[in-house]
Amino acid sequence: MNLIILLTITILTTAATMPSDHPDDKKSLNPELTSYINTIKKDFSKIPEDRIAELDKIALFIQKQVEAGQPVRLTYICTHNSRRSHFGQIWAATAAAYYDLPDVITYSGGTETSAFNERAVAACERAGFDITKTSEGKNPVYHVSYAADTEPLKAFSKKYDDASNPQNNFCAIMTCSQADEACPVVKGAAARVAVPYDDPKEFDGTAQEAAKYDERCKQIATETLYVFSKIKI
Repeated sequence: MNLIILLTITILTTAATMPSDHPDDKKSLNPELTSYINTIKKDFSKIPEDRIAELDKIALFIQKQVEAGQPVRLTYICTHNSRRSHFGQIWAATAAAYYDLPDVITYSGGTETSAFNERAVAACERAGFDITKTSEGKNPVYHVSYAADTEPLKAFSKKYDDASNPQNNFCAIMTCSQADEACPVVKGAAARVAVPYDDPKEFDGTAQEAAKYDERCKQIATETLYVFSKIKI
């Protein structure tokens, strides 16, 4: 009888310490955000092959850093650091948490400085992020939270080479064609990948505005989550 009890305790203890097969069990992401992610993961198979080829380059950079025991630094770059690059930074941090990948630090920047566009902020909120504006002015600072037990991301517009961004050993991810053309070389970057997205700004002030911002947010979320789903740890 004592042997049976001992075996039972051993089995239960082993099961409790085994890693979960379900990424969403590993981090306490915002419930609405978890639901959103579980829905868009089904769209991985819809990503075009030409984009898969570029996204896999980002995954390769991440994998190499992980295997080398080095921090993973990703800087998302667009022209004004107002929409697409913020989507990239925010979703990359969220994807790393969702797939329980430590030592991932995400950044964003532009070739110019403007502001984190309020329409993009609203799209992130609709996806399930908790966002608080912590300053006013032409370029306010926002705190973006994807989980209650993590430090929120500080989101504001800045140039990609700003002192708050990494200066070397990072992957530069170009999220718009203009920035891609303007920065054929990103100083200090260990890798540079172009995955341009259509700018939802084209629909500002139209009846399609919210839908187009949500569409771009979802596309960037889907492709970013795909990248992190490829990483082996």
